[in-house]
Amino acid sequence: MIARRFAPVKRASRRSVRTRIGLACGGLFLVAGGALVGVTYALVDHSLPIDTVAQPRAALSVVQTEPLYKQCQAGALKGTRQDPGLEAKCQSAFSTGARVGATDQRANDLRNLLLFSLLGLVGGTALVGGLGWSVGRRVLRPLQRVTAAARRASFDHLDERLALVGPHDELKELADTFDGMLDRLTASSAGQRRFVANASHELRTPLTEIQTTVDVTLAKSARTIEQLEASMGEVRLASKRAETTIEALLTLARSDAGLTRTELVDLPTAVTDALDLVESQARAFSVTVEAELGAAETLGDRVLVERLVANLVDNAVRYNHRGGWARVVTGRVEHRPFIEVQNTGQQLPEEIVPGLFEPFRRLDDRVESPGGSGLGLSIVASVAAAHRGSVVARARPEGGLAVRVTFDSEADAPDHDGATKTEPG
Repeated sequence: MIARRFAPVKRASRRSVRTRIGLACGGLFLVAGGALVGVTYALVDHSLPIDTVAQPRAALSVVQTEPLYKQCQAGALKGTRQDPGLEAKCQSAFSTGARVGATDQRANDLRNLLLFSLLGLVGGTALVGGLGWSVGRRVLRPLQRVTAAARRASFDHLDERLALVGPHDELKELADTFDGMLDRLTASSAGQRRFVANASHELRTPLTEIQTTVDVTLAKSARTIEQLEASMGEVRLASKRAETTIEALLTLARSDAGLTRTELVDLPTAVTDALDLVESQARAFSVTVEAELGAAETLGDRVLVERLVANLVDNAVRYNHRGGWARVVTGRVEHRPFIEVQNTGQQLPEEIVPGLFEPFRRLDDRVESPGGSGLGLSIVASVAAAHRGSVVARARPEGGLAVRVTFDSEADAPDHDGATKTEPG
């Protein structure tokens, strides 16, 4: 009962933007008009002389109250020369009446000026407030469209756009911003659906392989040790693929969530560790890896930065051709640490390079990829964004890819003379 009793009061106290526009217009007019009335009153009061001669009627109304008025009037009617003393008194009384009448007339004029000015100010305020309330409806009409579109918008209904026409003012800018937000939400929704579908496929494929291998093995009436070992090997490879995908997904989720801690991370050290991991693979494919490690230290999450470096190096070796090369460079440019990885490989159209940083996006546009999860460059972009860094990738004319990651913050560290060059493999 108490909630029902106070609910109407809450609704009644709520003022719309249209009402506030009307009140604001009326308030501004009231303040400006009040200032104008005050200035006008002061100027008139200052410029109107105090000793102004009153109108005869005003002076007469004051003189009639003097006791000598009847004596002076009787002397004037007789037409004879009055007593000099009485005549001087009469002149003094008339002068006094003229001054008093002028003062009263001046005060009355100022009072009338102030009264009519205030009445006009009140009327003008009401008129301007009403006009502001009326015009506010037309001004706020685009906002009503934005509100209605925002209420209808959802992940299942993002195809509607305002497409507001008219002058390029704040309201059109708001509508265009809202349309841009819907475009980003549409792209994000499509990306999420694609990500979920690809992730499900990535995880379902090894599980299906495991189940199929186990079913085929169990269906055999006579199973040899060699068959069991081969089946276990296939199960091991499939489970390793699932583990790699899950680990990549967890890393991507961690980097997307932002940084929770920061510490000093040495990029050359991270590159050296990454080269140790790909050394055997580089030798197997006869890929020569060169490293030019200049001083580059940054503040960030050590695990994520090391994963970024490892993904770049692994990607350069994995997507290469036999007998190719990969080059890793670290250093500083404009006091910002960077790492750049270049590698040989197949020629890539420049327009598909940005798409390589999307989750599960591959050159052949297939989800399956032996040995890879399809999230390597996605993790690179996510970790760089979490560290407020930038990623620039370009296709090399001779084939392969060049990726540079520049971090936003640099740790104060002593410069190292020279660069370290290594060639594993």
